[in-house]
Amino acid sequence: MDELVREARDAWAAQDWERSATLYEQLAVQAPDDPRVGEWWYDAALAYKFRRNWAQAYRLGVHAAAHAARGGQDPAFWNLGIAATIQRDWVTARDAWESFGIELPPGEGPIVGNFGRACVRLVGAAGSEVVWVQRLCPTRARVINVPFDTSRRYGEIVVHDGEPKGDRVVGDRTYRVFDELMLFEPSDLPTLTVTVTAEPAGIEALADLFDANGFGFEPLRNGYVLCRCCSEGSVTQEAESLGGEQRCLIAAPLDRAGELLDAWQRSITGTWIDLHIAT
Repeated sequence: MDELVREARDAWAAQDWERSATLYEQLAVQAPDDPRVGEWWYDAALAYKFRRNWAQAYRLGVHAAAHAARGGQDPAFWNLGIAATIQRDWVTARDAWESFGIELPPGEGPIVGNFGRACVRLVGAAGSEVVWVQRLCPTRARVINVPFDTSRRYGEIVVHDGEPKGDRVVGDRTYRVFDELMLFEPSDLPTLTVTVTAEPAGIEALADLFDANGFGFEPLRNGYVLCRCCSEGSVTQEAESLGGEQRCLIAAPLDRAGELLDAWQRSITGTWIDLHIAT
């Protein structure tokens, strides 16, 4: 038994997640009365989480949670909540979050609550990008700004990890940054690009107009590039007043975007040109 424990630990240290998970599960099955059995189930499930093998993380996570104390914020429940969410087992996901100690909105099926705003580090065709999200549950969140990487979209629902990897500070508030685990539900809103010219108040009014209609609007000058070390640290963001000619991204159907831009142009001293699908 001690030799098997050493092998499992060595595989873990080498980040050989598949072998580590197999060995920890073998230990748990062979010695169900060992006081370490809960840790073994947990490590086996966590190794499969690192592998993004969600079916196995879910299966072993159920065993890990069975050995965890309810209501004490045991991470076994958190990892099971993530895996069960990805498997769309809402009964198990709800039970896991409540067992961790989180109060959920009542109901059945997918959890749709107000868990606050945060940031998620998306992975797209152009690399990683931190975007703003509205959290729907402890692990699902809706993207609420237009990603600069056009392989990703405004309105997507993503699953994010539970361990923060950085902060964004806006005024006196700090928002956590979480890594994306997977795209959960795609968005059918295309990303468009347009050039607008107006005073700062006019551009803000245009952003508000798109937001009020359930669409996204993002001046390209709002984005900036950070190295990985800085991105995973604490970054202070200040709102910039943008005026003059601005190239912007829009998340909306092409015809509807044109209608809103025309309405804005009639009511504001501003102009727009060159609206098309972003590539």
